[in-house]
Amino acid sequence: MQQLYGMNETDKRKLRFLYRQAGISARHSSIADYSQPMHEWKFYPQSENVEPFPTLEQRMDWFQKFAPPLSVDAIQKCLDNTLNVAEITHLITVSCTGLSAPGLDLQVMELMDLPKDVFRTSVNFMGCYAAIHALKLADIICRATPDAKVLIVCTELCTLHLQKKPTPDNLASGLLFSDGSAAVLVTGDLHPAKGIRLNSFYSEVVTKGKNDMAWELSSTGFQMTLSGYVPNLIEQDIARLVEKALAKQGISRSCITNWCIHPGGRKILEAVQKSLEIEKHELNSSYNILDQFGNMSSATILFVLKDMLPSIQQKENSKIFAVAFGPGLTMETFIAEA
Repeated sequence: MQQLYGMNETDKRKLRFLYRQAGISARHSSIADYSQPMHEWKFYPQSENVEPFPTLEQRMDWFQKFAPPLSVDAIQKCLDNTLNVAEITHLITVSCTGLSAPGLDLQVMELMDLPKDVFRTSVNFMGCYAAIHALKLADIICRATPDAKVLIVCTELCTLHLQKKPTPDNLASGLLFSDGSAAVLVTGDLHPAKGIRLNSFYSEVVTKGKNDMAWELSSTGFQMTLSGYVPNLIEQDIARLVEKALAKQGISRSCITNWCIHPGGRKILEAVQKSLEIEKHELNSSYNILDQFGNMSSATILFVLKDMLPSIQQKENSKIFAVAFGPGLTMETFIAEA
């Protein structure tokens, strides 16, 4: 980023300070250039001013190359030889960082040799809360079709969309976002395998924040609007949202044993802590994933859930409250039990 933005020493120090404050130790990218010397760059041009800067077409070509095999890898780790792919009845692909037709759903279907009649749909361009939206769709499917086996894969290559203008939005998204893929299998209650049971979903849109978090297409890739006011909006509204979600399920906050919060950034986690009056250690999994992986958009909440699984499985009657945030400003939640 220092090279991309042609920063002087003062701006470089400011950028380093921002990185140190982000709560992120490592991130992963499909673009090796970020950790390679210029003469080894494959995605960006090997020039001091990084020109000609990659176009939207080049970024989508890269997505087509890396997203399908990454998705398959996540799916194979999810299934872990416990289910034959021929048994999959539904496939839901999730992404806001790459779009095409035929898309990721058909590419995954072909690479994994899924049944040709598999029901498939895609959740596109919903941002960081999209995994919960996909889980909601899977829950509806399984309640309507008890023998359904719904496979969800969330694959985001956020680092494809680094932008060249050093605006506050571009700086924020450049230091927060990363690449990742996560898969989850959702079945009906009759399935014998042990897992987490999805109980209820609740979501709201905080319309006063619709201009503070947005994701738009441009000729040089997808551009993020990420206002510094977002943590304040979440702090103002998250407690009320939680109470409404709990009331829908007919339980109190004291019943929740695990908080699965999307780590959109360190300040967002701190805002949730403050508003819900919970201790930092109660969000250990969220902080761990932010530290180790950064913000992978839709895949992130599934990474957090996986990180929590060992502690969840050690307790009886665990109840999980999950929430993720995205454009709108949308706050999407689910309550589950183990």
